[in-house]
Amino acid sequence: MKHVSIIIPRKAILASLEGTRMLFTQVNNVLAMRGAEPVFNIQLVGLEKETPASGGRFTINADAVIKDIKSTDLIIIPAIDGDFTEAIEINKDFIPWLVQQYGKGAEVASLCVGAFLLASTGLVNGRRCATHWAAENAFSKMFPEVNLVTEKILTEENGIYSSGGAFSYLNLILHLIEKYTGREMSMLMMKTFAIEIERDNQSRFVMFNGQKDHDDDEVRAAQEFIEKNYTEKLTVDQLASTFALGRRSLERRFKKATANTVIEYIQRVKIEAAKKDLETSRKTINEIMYKVGYNDTKAFRTTFKKVTGLSPLEYKNRYNRVMVAV
Repeated sequence: MKHVSIIIPRKAILASLEGTRMLFTQVNNVLAMRGAEPVFNIQLVGLEKETPASGGRFTINADAVIKDIKSTDLIIIPAIDGDFTEAIEINKDFIPWLVQQYGKGAEVASLCVGAFLLASTGLVNGRRCATHWAAENAFSKMFPEVNLVTEKILTEENGIYSSGGAFSYLNLILHLIEKYTGREMSMLMMKTFAIEIERDNQSRFVMFNGQKDHDDDEVRAAQEFIEKNYTEKLTVDQLASTFALGRRSLERRFKKATANTVIEYIQRVKIEAAKKDLETSRKTINEIMYKVGYNDTKAFRTTFKKVTGLSPLEYKNRYNRVMVAV
């Protein structure tokens, strides 16, 4: 039987914690109905026996505290709420235990922004890790040594797992159920809980909002210039000239401040504007392409798919409100 320890962080987001417990428990329930032995021994593990959640509205009762767990097979880190630095600080007593258990052979999985607590252990330094797309800037700033793959729904590397934004944690739990019990059981859980199992990319959900929480006023002015003039054909040389900066200096400072190159930032602003038109208007794809400053159909389609994971037509067919309403 696989021992699953779902930790109870202070300021845990209940949905990911309880949803995980429900999925693993339902696997055991199905096996019991078939006359088979359970696969998972599921425990909620806290720093204390009772942990307040949702601003004190609820209390989560632990089955055990970390000092009682000498070894385990799989540790689940649920999403955490509020300021990430504060959340890590109030949960720092989990960190040596997590490192110790991983060293003894336990696998570790973080759900959504639970990745911040996982990254605090140092276990994903130099490794891939996913988190909610909205936390990309904060995560990159706090953990530059981690290879953040914002577009991914889930990652798996050396017994460490992570999931992307919000309810994509369900895809990671299904992945773990398939790994431990087989495809047939994961498909049954998919159908029981109405989860789309084949999602592997969260890029289509990203709402780009450029990183402006930095101290470089000239870079911030360049960002605002791009956002106001995205319909034009913008170049790095043009921006460097406009703000009286050398090209190399602008590129270096821009990357440091925003975690994007100048070209990436221009592309993402243009594609975000195109997405909004594809969602809400009856304009053709070519009309939208010209509006956001592209003249090359192939370049627009390639960049759009790189940013969103979908072609412009696929995106329009899936998300256009006008078309859905017809």
